[in-house]
Amino acid sequence: MMPAPAALPCLLALCTVGIGLSAAQAQPPAPAPPSETQPARADADTQRCATQADPALRLDCYDKLFGPRAVDPLTAPATPPAEATAAAAPSVAAATEVSPPSDSPLSTFWELRRSDKRKAFVVRTYQPNFLLPLHVTSDINRQPVSPTRGAAPLRPNFKGVEAKMQVSLRVKVAEDLLLPRADLWATYTQRSMWQVWNQADSAPFRSTDYQPELKYVVPVPDGMSALPWGWSWRMVDVGFAHQSNGQSVPLSRSWNRLYAGTAFERGELSLQVRVNRRPREGSQDDNPDLTRYVGNTELTAAWLPGRATAALTWRLHPKNLQNGSVQLDWTYPVDSSEPQGLRWYLQLFSGYGESLLDYNHRQTSLGLGLSLFQF
Repeated sequence: MMPAPAALPCLLALCTVGIGLSAAQAQPPAPAPPSETQPARADADTQRCATQADPALRLDCYDKLFGPRAVDPLTAPATPPAEATAAAAPSVAAATEVSPPSDSPLSTFWELRRSDKRKAFVVRTYQPNFLLPLHVTSDINRQPVSPTRGAAPLRPNFKGVEAKMQVSLRVKVAEDLLLPRADLWATYTQRSMWQVWNQADSAPFRSTDYQPELKYVVPVPDGMSALPWGWSWRMVDVGFAHQSNGQSVPLSRSWNRLYAGTAFERGELSLQVRVNRRPREGSQDDNPDLTRYVGNTELTAAWLPGRATAALTWRLHPKNLQNGSVQLDWTYPVDSSEPQGLRWYLQLFSGYGESLLDYNHRQTSLGLGLSLFQF
């Protein structure tokens, strides 16, 4: 970047502060001797304002009559250079402060900047909210099994075509907690697999997963955020999540996890990394081998090319790379002039753990439907 444009905001800031100080320190001219006609003219002007029937016009009349007169910066005396330099220092610092760009999706979503902060205890969306009436899988799980709960009864009527839906919300419960601009969030996500096309079994819900979560989000200080090749380090987060399906044995599945993550951004592309740590649950564990299949690490790349959105998520375990999963989510507005309205939603999944009941069941699925809402 050339030095001249970069210096222009600083020069303008110095000039503006210098003019303001000059105006503030200017000595008003000696008042003219009162004349005999001045009191009479003032009384007449006051009476004219008082006769205005419209309150807005009456107020405007009084403002013009008694309001302060602006100081002309061209006729104000100059400020001494030393005083002008000292007064301009805060403005120069503000003009050169490094902050995330105004179009940073991560900063807007997690309210990382002061200008992004919104009220606490207001419900907003979290993960995508969607309804996929057409969800086709390569291998429907008709008999789930786990090492500690055994095999569930066989459901031979389960179809490979079903519906999938997800609702995910978040709320900020504390702002500026412990660290500057750091916030505490509570989230809830519910995902269901619905055998809506299975009339033989009266269209049951095959699986529903419930996940409450606490997330502590810490913005990266401005002075540390700049990275090579145009990338920016945006945030660090730590949290606790519980996920379960609310079923009884032998279909019960659940796990708790602590996690730590971070996020980077470059224009319309973002990268997020999360590492999960599962505490031991002893003999009450419904699925002790869960992380061996679904993994303990998540890598997500999100892309916002214009009106479309795309996200690619890879869940893996570094010691067992043949398991895990890959998921692609893509959306586009139904009406291109209303990008915040309904959006077409396409999801492609391949691997283990599309639902908790399928944590050790490998499949490839394709879903098509609509995103429901985002706010």
